[in-house]
Amino acid sequence: MPYIEKEIEKIYFTIGEVADQFGVATSLIRFWESEFSILHPKKNKKGNRQYTKADIEKIKLIYHLVKDRGFTLNGAKEMLKKSPEELQNKMDAIESLKKVKQFLIELKERI
Repeated sequence: MPYIEKEIEKIYFTIGEVADQFGVATSLIRFWESEFSILHPKKNKKGNRQYTKADIEKIKLIYHLVKDRGFTLNGAKEMLKKSPEELQNKMDAIESLKKVKQFLIELKERI
């Protein structure tokens, strides 16, 4: 039976990979971890942080509130306490709209 190559999906990400994804320093990710109780990545035996996709989604919410919307840390904490599901739904809608916008821009360039 021939070997069928499947795309292997990564389960854990290093702090460096996460920081690069958001364009921030690793120290900021560590700082947010100490400030926001929702963020607690797994640590391996060496003590290196291992972020899951769920952790990255939480960082995305924090990044959106603090960097994009300009909330203070206390304001971001309050928003996350009040309505994290509503905030996640808004973030999902924003992501979908960005994809639609990119599609329309590419379509316009083709015409």
